[in-house]
Amino acid sequence: MTERLRDDTTRAVMRWVMALFYVAAGAAHLAIPEPFLRITPSFVPFAPQVILLTGLCELAGAVALVTRPLRRWAGIGLAAYAICVWPANFKHAIDGIDLPFLGSSWLYHGPRLAFQPVLVWWALYSAGLIDWPWQRKA
Repeated sequence: MTERLRDDTTRAVMRWVMALFYVAAGAAHLAIPEPFLRITPSFVPFAPQVILLTGLCELAGAVALVTRPLRRWAGIGLAAYAICVWPANFKHAIDGIDLPFLGSSWLYHGPRLAFQPVLVWWALYSAGLIDWPWQRKA
């Protein structure tokens, strides 16, 4: 297997894993918005509508990420999205909000908060927008 083919396969697998994650998250936002409302910071206006919109964005981003013509835009959008929802993760951690199936200890919150920049990188890398830390050879 050539290096280019291996790189393309890696990105494809990463795209599909991320897309599945965002389909699940988007469906959860639409089906059970209450837990997301509990961790939405108070400075977010129209929180119920924002939760609905974020669920739709997650679903659209997932589909776009695995659709070649939209892939690059999806990478940018999902990276921006991961940054925009980070305050909710901080509120969840700092306020110690208990949610079903999620821990409320720093054993959960510490890695969760640290992983958010990885989601930004993942969206950009899997969409082919960046090569870092693996540089393609000319």
